[in-house]
Amino acid sequence: MWCAHGSSARQGVPEVSATRNDMCHDSIVLPYTAYLRVYQPIDAFPPSDRRYWEVYSSSPGRPRRVNALAAEHGESLNRLLTTPPVVAPEEESRDAYLRRVDERLYVCPWQTRLRSWRAFAEFSGSMPAAMCEAFVPEPEAERAEEGYREWQDSGGTLRPGILSSNWTIPVPWFVPFEGRERCLVLSANSTRTLLYLTRTSLAKRRLEHTVAILREHIGEHAVSSSTEHLVDWLSLTAHPDSLLELDYGGLPHLLSDDHLSEDQSVAEVSGAVEALAKGDGQRVLELRERLTRRWRSVRALQHAN
Repeated sequence: MWCAHGSSARQGVPEVSATRNDMCHDSIVLPYTAYLRVYQPIDAFPPSDRRYWEVYSSSPGRPRRVNALAAEHGESLNRLLTTPPVVAPEEESRDAYLRRVDERLYVCPWQTRLRSWRAFAEFSGSMPAAMCEAFVPEPEAERAEEGYREWQDSGGTLRPGILSSNWTIPVPWFVPFEGRERCLVLSANSTRTLLYLTRTSLAKRRLEHTVAILREHIGEHAVSSSTEHLVDWLSLTAHPDSLLELDYGGLPHLLSDDHLSEDQSVAEVSGAVEALAKGDGQRVLELRERLTRRWRSVRALQHAN
């Protein structure tokens, strides 16, 4: 649907230029993380924020789309490599991912501080305190926890407009998109991108359609908690006129050109849903096995790394 170059988006055929068939690593190694991002239309922001993002979009100093993920990652690394490491910045980031569609500006703020707070809360809650302290000294952990608590106590209820997943992509993330919305760029200058972009209104409709089919043909238990979380996240976070993007992020820097060219996960998931609706169990199993095999091979690289 839209193939992105720089900070804007254009309609057209996905551009594919195969350059390598081996596992590749660029000079800047991005985390092997995928992202789901909501881009809010500029008029969805309060007036002061709207003015800021309009000026920001014209700023020559802001990170351009092709470098934005590396810039965001570099900023996080700089914080974590200091002594002691800094879990979350003192102030919220004033950077964002931008898109222009039909001359309209869409903004996805980085929300670095909020996302760092939430990530650390999840991290510290998933392991013993002694192990957590081996990564983050207790004074810094307390500072981060206090900052997050004070923000919440002050009425902060903003939800992150970016979700992330390490080493794999949850199957529900493929549901909001269609195969024709796929954009793959493998260029000679080491740009490696695989993403999907759609309107959130279409994404929510596809999610609701999938949930209805799962409930009708398999039962209530077939709707996973991650699917329910995704539906709730979009309902509570996304403006009705917003855009939704699935970005493979750093994964294309881990996977071969052939693997990426053959990755039709979105089309396979939507095909399996329609096969289920028609009662074609054999087709469902075939597509499910294809999807499982592909992502099992990606997850295996985590343990081989």
